[in-house]
Amino acid sequence: MKARRFVGLFVVAVLGAMVAIIVYSRVFQPEATIVEVPAEQKVQYVNLPGAASGSALDFTGAVEQSMDAVVHVKTKVFREYQVNPLYEFFFGDQPGSEAPPILGFGSGVIISDKGYIVTNNHVIDGSDEIVIVLNNKEEYNARLIGTDPTTDLALLKVEADELSYLKFGNSDALRLGEWVLAIGNPYNLTSTVTAGIVSAKARNINILRSQEFSIESFIQTDAAVNPGNSGGALINTRGELVGINTAIASRTGAFSGYSFAIPVSIVEKIVQDLIEYGEVQRAILGVEIRDVTAELASEKNIDEIEGVYVSSVREEGAARQAGIRKGDIIISIDDNRVNSSAALQEVVSRYRPGQKVRVVVKRDGKLKQFDLLLRNLQGSTEIVKKDDVLNILGASFVPLTEREKHALGLKSGLKVTSVSKGKFMKVGIREGFILTSVNKKPVGCVNDIASILKESEGGVIIEGMDRNGSKSYYAFGM
Repeated sequence: MKARRFVGLFVVAVLGAMVAIIVYSRVFQPEATIVEVPAEQKVQYVNLPGAASGSALDFTGAVEQSMDAVVHVKTKVFREYQVNPLYEFFFGDQPGSEAPPILGFGSGVIISDKGYIVTNNHVIDGSDEIVIVLNNKEEYNARLIGTDPTTDLALLKVEADELSYLKFGNSDALRLGEWVLAIGNPYNLTSTVTAGIVSAKARNINILRSQEFSIESFIQTDAAVNPGNSGGALINTRGELVGINTAIASRTGAFSGYSFAIPVSIVEKIVQDLIEYGEVQRAILGVEIRDVTAELASEKNIDEIEGVYVSSVREEGAARQAGIRKGDIIISIDDNRVNSSAALQEVVSRYRPGQKVRVVVKRDGKLKQFDLLLRNLQGSTEIVKKDDVLNILGASFVPLTEREKHALGLKSGLKVTSVSKGKFMKVGIREGFILTSVNKKPVGCVNDIASILKESEGGVIIEGMDRNGSKSYYAFGM
């Protein structure tokens, strides 16, 4: 009897539970809709937006005509063998031992049938040997024509015939959302193509902040770029070169969504200068500038957020000579509207010293036009040539401002703004050094250095101040 009663109770409990579930699902839960997807529809293919005709977007033509013009850049830096005294004490001298070279890699773009190749300066900086590998695996030793650290560009040349090359496009015509392709050699994976859109233009990311007078006006894209892509091509869908891939925004060192390229509006001018003069002809307005933000507009009582604010004007600069003042807002340069410091720098970078530009500024709510005769970093309108005596020093200079002279207690002097291969680098003079005299004669402008060196024979004595304010002396032979 007990067993029957237990079974009966168990059956009643089970039936009760089933009734409860049915009631709950009917009353308290909405009906679930189950859609059965046929096997052939589980993956849906969607054409990307294409031309007006409705055809799918196809990158193959642009890639096929561009791939052979993008090269692999391999570099070597040779090191002196470091002797280990403890090792030699126990095991004796090690004749013939050499330190292995430091290897580097990147990308480059052939830009003419004469064998000129543009890449990033950071790809080849300090290299003792540069080898170019074409898409067909042929290798050539490359010669360095020149560099421009302020834009992170370098120009190489190989002796080869009938090379494929890319034509310059128009980076100014790029529109936000437009498709672009990145071609390069990430992680030594040669001839890699990625696609993305133009995310932003005239982007300044302060990656060149160590270079005074640096120019950053990057094209920002979401095309995947990784280490090794540096110096490679950013092309439009017509296969034209619109940028040189240079940097990524990443916390890991690998691509995380944003990449940056130098627009060809800058690249083309740098390349022309290096081919024609061997040196970049940098023109400057002679002003210090700031972006016009809501905060600055409130602080300075600016009626409209536009243009670029002039925070100071150099004493001997082109802007002051033309009549531009501190507090003016630069609206345009030769009809090119500028609404950021990066955009202004990009426009000015297209000019050379001695050229004239028309600058429109807003002052006291009214527009005023000025004609500026651009000058170089040394304050003159002359073209700087590679065989000039100053190039032997391998340095660039700017005169000290009145504020800097007062702070340092000097009557005259020049600040070293960049150092490349030359006498200064060999003796250890670096950027930021304040040059006060050459061969015991004071210098206040670059022409002073040239005049002193032309009259000098034998050794040269350099006197000045390091960044920490201590006096320093250097000597070298000419």
